[in-house]
Amino acid sequence: MDHAAPLTPERVLRRLEWRVIRRLDGRLQGDYRTLLRGTGIDFQDLREYEPGDDLRHIDWNVTARMDTPYIRQYAEDREVTAWLLLDRSPSMGFGPVERQKGHVLLELAVTLTQLLARGGNRVGALLFDSAVEQMIPPGQGRNHVLRITHALLQPPAAPPATTTTDLSVLLRAALGVARRRSVVVLVSDFISVPGWEEPLSLLARRHDVVAVQVFDPREFELPAVGMVYVEDAETGEQIFVNTDDPEFQRRLRAAADARQEELTAAARSAGTDLFSVATDEDLVRALARISELRRRRRR
Repeated sequence: MDHAAPLTPERVLRRLEWRVIRRLDGRLQGDYRTLLRGTGIDFQDLREYEPGDDLRHIDWNVTARMDTPYIRQYAEDREVTAWLLLDRSPSMGFGPVERQKGHVLLELAVTLTQLLARGGNRVGALLFDSAVEQMIPPGQGRNHVLRITHALLQPPAAPPATTTTDLSVLLRAALGVARRRSVVVLVSDFISVPGWEEPLSLLARRHDVVAVQVFDPREFELPAVGMVYVEDAETGEQIFVNTDDPEFQRRLRAAADARQEELTAAARSAGTDLFSVATDEDLVRALARISELRRRRRR
């Protein structure tokens, strides 16, 4: 985003409408269901299974009686309630000055809120740092989009230097506020102490959960610029490293790849897919890619 003028909620929203949402309308042709909405929960009818149907909807009792597979059909709600779970912990401040991970989170949150709100859906948000800073109840309309944007433009409360993010606090808070079945969008870099997998699994059982990991490419590979201090974005601890050392680069990449594999497996075991968005990635392409992947996986 252009930082020449002060950021205001209206200015942020107008810019995203022009640069992102307008282009998404062309890419997705207004079909945001696969990006933002899951299958409905209201049972409507039974019919015989056809190739390509979702196997999770097979009615096994009827299938056993009829000796042929039958599918339960559901009616999607015309409107949905969505909750945005937004991680604003210290590590989200990592990345290029002009586009840190926190900037990507802001753009994702405002874009998704506007897409949902203009369709008459209700959107709520939980803003999280070392604790849940703010709960914005579900609402509709442009003024509500601006309210969430305003909250995200405020700097997060600075936690103690030794604080390490615990995403389970955010997820358990979501379990308490999201009462009816909803779309739950978690946006985080997932740099957290262990233990978030169980509450994420509980959320995924009750709701349609979309997990979005925001990362910076330099978390996988640092540029070779000689001896530099590297600071832990969560704790502030610093170490002196030689970025020209091939062995250091190899170990850094191996550790990052291993962490990513563990993260993907943990999300999958919790019952949700993990989608990644890089700080240097075009947001329209990222959202179109997520929409296409969700569409394929729900066939």
